[in-house]
Amino acid sequence: MNNHIKVLRAAKNMSQQELANLCQVSRHAVMAIEKQKHDPSITLACKLAAALEEPLARVFDLSDINK
Repeated sequence: MNNHIKVLRAAKNMSQQELANLCQVSRHAVMAIEKQKHDPSITLACKLAAALEEPLARVFDLSDINK
């Protein structure tokens, strides 16, 4: 699933580690999701959106979900 986490995180001057801490996951997990090597659970996706203070649909590109 495509996402905009890296761009949104950078716009907030937030490191991967800071985002990981807010979401209670490892920095490696954030990195894997940013690189689209791992799709987060719905719970983690919601935590990421909340930590970035963005709607879920802005953080994740849901247009390709049925493909």
